[in-house]
Amino acid sequence: MDLLLSATITIENSSATPCAGSARKENASMKNNKIQKSTARYDIIQVSYKYAMGIDHRQWDLYETCFTDECEFDFSSFSGRPATVLTAKQWRTNVESLNGNFDATAHQMSNHVISKLKKSSATCVTELRAQHWFSQETMSLLGHAGETNWCELGGHYTNELIREGKTWKIARCALTVRWRLGNEAIFEMARGRNTAQ
Repeated sequence: MDLLLSATITIENSSATPCAGSARKENASMKNNKIQKSTARYDIIQVSYKYAMGIDHRQWDLYETCFTDECEFDFSSFSGRPATVLTAKQWRTNVESLNGNFDATAHQMSNHVISKLKKSSATCVTELRAQHWFSQETMSLLGHAGETNWCELGGHYTNELIREGKTWKIARCALTVRWRLGNEAIFEMARGRNTAQ
C-alpha cells in the first residue's frame, strides 16, 4: 500500500512539472511583451521630440529622419490646403523655407497618448504649443516696425507611425490647430523674408 501511495505521489508530481514550466514561460513571455511595448512607447514619443528639436534647433537632417520616404501631411487646419503626399525631403524643404526664416521658434510637445500599438504600427496624439518670433530689428528690416512680432499656435498632432527595422517613423502627420494668438501675418513675412532682405 505504501508503494502504491508513493507511486501515485511520484506520478502526480511528475505531471505537475510541465505545467509549472509552461506557466513560467508564459509569464516570461508576458513580461517581455510589456518591455517591448514600453520601449516602443518611449521610442514613439522620442520621434515627436526629434521633430520639435529639428525645427527649433534648425537641425533639418534630424527633422527629415522623423518621416517615412513618402508621407501624408494634413495641415489643412493651419493652411486651408488639402492633405498631400510628399517625400520626406520635400516636406523638410517646405518647413525649412518657412520656420527656418523666423529668428526663433519653440515647439512644445506634451501629453502623448499612444493607441493602436502593434508590432510595427501605432497612432500617437500629441498636444502642441508652437511659438514663432521675429526680433524688432528684423520686423523693421521687413518693413513692419512696431507691429506684433510673434504668433503662437495651440492644438495637437495626430501621427500614424510605422516601424522600419528598429526605427519608428511618421507615415501620416495631421495638425489640428485649436487656437491662435498674436500676429498671424508674420507667417507671410517669413515666407517672403529671403526676397525682402
